[in-house]
Amino acid sequence: MVSAVNPLRPSAPRDAVAAARALAPAFAARAALHDREASFPFENFAALAEAGLLALTVPAPLGGGGAAAGEAARVLSVVAEADPSTALVLAMHYVQHLTMATGDRYPPALVRRLARESVEGIALINALRVEPDLGSPSRGGLPATVARRTATGWRLSGRKIYSTGAPILKWYAVWVRTDEPDPRVGMLLVGADRPGIRIVESWDHLGLRASGSHDVVFEDVLVPLDHELDLRKPADWQAADPFHQAIHGLVIAAIYDGVARAAQSWVKDFVSRRVPSNLGAALASLPRVQEAVGEGEVKLALNRRLINSFAADIDAGASPEAGEAAVLKLAVTNNAVAVVEGALALAGNHGLSRTNPLERHYRDVLCGRVHTPQDDSTRLAAGRLALSL
Repeated sequence: MVSAVNPLRPSAPRDAVAAARALAPAFAARAALHDREASFPFENFAALAEAGLLALTVPAPLGGGGAAAGEAARVLSVVAEADPSTALVLAMHYVQHLTMATGDRYPPALVRRLARESVEGIALINALRVEPDLGSPSRGGLPATVARRTATGWRLSGRKIYSTGAPILKWYAVWVRTDEPDPRVGMLLVGADRPGIRIVESWDHLGLRASGSHDVVFEDVLVPLDHELDLRKPADWQAADPFHQAIHGLVIAAIYDGVARAAQSWVKDFVSRRVPSNLGAALASLPRVQEAVGEGEVKLALNRRLINSFAADIDAGASPEAGEAAVLKLAVTNNAVAVVEGALALAGNHGLSRTNPLERHYRDVLCGRVHTPQDDSTRLAAGRLALSL
């Protein structure tokens, strides 16, 4: 049992980052095996819980770290540099608790319960939204997962895919539609231990292979009536929650920036140690190599500035402009991909060997392009806004 005493102090934000850095070497040492086996890193979350980092974004009055967006993003970047699969699961958990802390979607009694469980042990939560036919809800359409109201509670049936963290989640915030004549759409909070739930281990992906993003199937699952989070008419969901969009864009950016930093660190070490016999000196001595490494440093510096500035605005209570979070995510993830591709160009065949981590970083960083919102949606929205359409 993890101690209920949280070692983090909201007044000392460096504590959380230092705690993450202390855990990172062990996470990085295990990452290759978890990637190779597509196995879930349960031990990483035991360590995160012991360090108090699972409760980082739980409000301080409820026993948590009371961290805001900037501190959460810094922790995620450190964890992602070591193991981005772990960081992705952690990020989705942080997003839910930050949303609870700033909105009224969750009933107060549930907020207190979820906070207490996160402080006391391993009780992760994630939103389950994507479906086989619907795809990403951001593209529109009603979910096929149906909630039927009965005298004893909601009866839930459906299937969710890409359910990140499925092997360890204690709670699902499930995107549903009601079976009412005029259906409503929204979320139900579902305990992962409810009868009628099963996990189909379908996740066999190019990257983030240890994220456990399996299918979760609900077969007439009984959910208490007071676990309704936010059910509205579909038209009422047209305007997205700007805070949730901002937090989501920020944490995704932080994760893939972390992957790029891992790749850049590896290639700097590689060119410093690699001494071709025909050169008689390290590759790092070549001006073209120095320039290529410098190009990666420039992109990472831009990423750091974008992430820090955006996080500072969120923490100051500034509401991001329309589409700004999506633009942040696009810019940072594309910079991250370019950094890893540049590292591969320098490393050549060595970078593509599975004996080195660079090929794993490349597979992982490519996943940034498929996270919502995808690049085409962001560019289309930006173009329509610019043209007043």
